Amino acid sequence: MRLDHVGVMTKDIEKSIAFYEDICGMTLKQKVTQNDGKRVLAFLGFQDGPETELELIEHKDDFIIEGKVNHVAIAVESVEDTFAHCQKKNASFIEEEIKTLSNGYRLFFIDGPEGEKVEFFER
Repeated sequence: MRLDHVGVMTKDIEKSIAFYEDICGMTLKQKVTQNDGKRVLAFLGFQDGPETELELIEHKDDFIIEGKVNHVAIAVESVEDTFAHCQKKNASFIEEEIKTLSNGYRLFFIDGPEGEKVEFFER
């Protein structure tokens, strides 16, 4: 078994797609409309093949909160390079520095477009 995807509710799917593409470097893989156009799903990832994907969910009629995601973690090769990229994109940083955990892992968080946190994580 493996984790297939994580769903994040959004009020503005186009704004969320732009955030995850522009700041996080993901690619829109598929966009699906359901329920006579009242619900839109967007699946994003980093590769063409199988991977754990991010699913954005928008309800067009009313914003329905079905759950809350605390954070989405993205593994990176260089946390310093990613931090600099996020600074250039004027991301909203939760803390202004890279943290190092006791096991040597390094990370930082930014705010996502719907209040979720996005963590960039280097093992």
